[in-house]
Formats: sequence, structure tokens, C-alpha cells
Amino acid sequence: MRVANKTTLRRGPTTVDIGLFGVNRHVMHPIYQWLDYTVEDYGGFVRAVDERSVGGLRNRLVVGVNVHNGVIDTEQFINLTGGVKGDLAASMVDRSANVSAYVENTVDVRPKVALIGGIQFLHASRERRDRFLTDGDQSGSQTFDLWSPRVGVTWDLADEVRLFANVSRSAEIPTYDSNSFASPSSSGLDAQTATTYEVGARGQGPSFLWDISLYRAEVEDELQCLTTAPWSPCSVVNVDRTIHQGLEAGGSAAILGSVLALDDQVWLNAAYTYNDFTFDADPAYGDNRLPGAPRQYLRAELLYRHVSGLYAGPNIEWSPDAYFADNDNTLEVDAYALWNFKIGYDTGRGWSAYLEGRNLADERYISSVAIAGTASEGSAIFNPGVGRAVYGGLRYHW
Repeated sequence: MRVANKTTLRRGPTTVDIGLFGVNRHVMHPIYQWLDYTVEDYGGFVRAVDERSVGGLRNRLVVGVNVHNGVIDTEQFINLTGGVKGDLAASMVDRSANVSAYVENTVDVRPKVALIGGIQFLHASRERRDRFLTDGDQSGSQTFDLWSPRVGVTWDLADEVRLFANVSRSAEIPTYDSNSFASPSSSGLDAQTATTYEVGARGQGPSFLWDISLYRAEVEDELQCLTTAPWSPCSVVNVDRTIHQGLEAGGSAAILGSVLALDDQVWLNAAYTYNDFTFDADPAYGDNRLPGAPRQYLRAELLYRHVSGLYAGPNIEWSPDAYFADNDNTLEVDAYALWNFKIGYDTGRGWSAYLEGRNLADERYISSVAIAGTASEGSAIFNPGVGRAVYGGLRYHW
């Protein structure tokens, strides 16, 4: 059950958004144990945007506060044959509280050049109350207070081309894993932090748009979930230092027009990522590659569009390089390519429909992997991809 509300207030150059939300869910999941838990998430936000001239310069000020709290009430039982609940194996209540406040200001120092500065403060807590004490009291709590500043610049090189660069600090708090119920708060994990440098450009025109960026994130205490034994939950650990760097690029272009009739076009849409993720002089793994993420990934689509709303065309999802499944870099996950085709009708209002055939060649592939320190082909960490399938849907928009 999800309930949410957002209200927007406008007065002159100032816009204020106010929101509240609540989520309640009950999960019964017989896997390695019989998991029975209830989750409640709730919170709200206030965000204000003020756009006016200050000292003759165009200025945009954004301030806000976010609150996101949650409770997980957990009971785990021995999973007997046939998915029957056995004896109680664990019982606990996990509570998390997260409050963040932020401010960001953008000022046009020249007609086409803007400077951006901002900072966010995060206060977060994690608390566990253990109610199953026969194996010892696993209760614990931890509190985090973290600052994340950011500075950047944008330059409108031409009417439809913008260059940008920024340096930002980020932080991620250890969370409760809703499947494994890993206990980051009682194990004393540190928050993951990173400093990220990014440069890029974007542009658009009547029949094209594009976006490209280069980035390098120097991460400290990266949170990594390692599978340590078959059919057991992963264990969250801190990795001292890692480097995430790479390239992200995307674009769309109308490469042909008036193919079958007037007012129709053929669009080429593509999104490409290059990931160069490594350990940084790690005591155990040196400068090995981080596992679990393809080094390259491409999604591309050739789509015929008619002004009536009809569209159709093939697309591909391609992971051209093998990537490692373990920190030791001893086992690789094979490359794969998936061919798909979709057809649909959408005018932006009224009824729309689509039909899509995916993995038409029925490729057998590994879609994702739960990483391990050292893995073998017999490790229970591989998730198979979906075979040949057909999806369809209807929507009414008003």
C-alpha cells in the first residue's frame, strides 16, 4: 500500500513543493529460510526554488529538506520441505532515520556562463533490536553525520550546445538488506564516500539530440556485498579505496525522412557506457577490476515513426566484453547480444498500445551476477537472462 501527496505553491519568482508519503508492505518469502517481514517507510520533503535577478545577475536558489524513515519487523524461520515454516531462527526490528538538508545556488556571471555551488548535510541512524537471543544479542546502533559539497560551471557555447564541468562529494549510508537482513549497523561498517570529477557536453536541434560526459569517482569505503557461501545471503563489507571512471554517451537522430509516406521519419537512438572500475592498491586485490559490471554496454534502436502515432523497429542490447564475477579476477561472465523488435501506436493522448518481442534469437546468457571474493563455475551467484519472450500493453491517457 502506497500513499503519497505533492503540493506545489507559486508566488512570484518562488515555487515551493511540499510532499508526504507512506509505504506499507508485508513479504512472505520461503527461500534459504522462511522470511516473514513487514516494512513501513514514511517521510516527506519541502523544496523551494527562487529565480530572480540579484545585483543585475540572473540567480537561481534551491533549498530543501528531506525526511525518510523506516521500520522493518522481521521473523525468520527454518524452511522445511515444501516451503513449510519450521522453528524460529531470527527475530528483530530494524529502524532507520534519514534527514538531509541542502542548498544550491546558480548565478550567471556572464550572459552564457553560470557558476554553481551547493552543499548537503545528511544525518542518518541505523538501529537493530534483536528479539531472538539464543544465539546472542545482535542488537546495535550507529549514527552518521556527513557533508557533501559541490561546485560546477556551465557554458552555453552556442544556442543549442552546452558544456559543463563539476566536482562533487557524495555519501551512501549502509542499509538493511531486505532479503538477507545483513546487519551493517551492528558490524560497524563505515559510510561510503566519493569525490567525483565530471566534464561533458550536450546539445539538441530539430531532428537530433546528444549528450556525452567523462567522469572519475575516487571512492572510499565502498560498500560491497560479497557472497561467501552457496545459498546464503551476501555479507556487506567496506573496500578501502576504489576508482569508478568512464564515459557515458547517448543520442537520437532522424536519419531518414519520408520513407513510406509524408511526415514519417526513421530515428536512430543509442546509449553507450564505458566502465573502468578498479580497486586502488587494495591489500588483498591490488588494482584488480571490480566485478559485476560489464566494461561496455550499448543499447541501440532503429525506429520508424509516422505522424499518425504508428512506430516500429528493431533494437539491440549488447554487452561486448566479458567481465569478472569475483574480486580475484579468476572467473569471467561471457559477453552477449540480444535482438529485439517492437511495434506500437501512441499519439500522446487517448489509447496507446505496444507489442515487443525480446531476445528473438533465444540467446542463453547471464543477466547479472552476485559477486564473490573468489568464484568458480559452480558458484551459486549467476542469474540467468530471460529467453525468447513477447510483451504487450495498453494505456489510456487523458
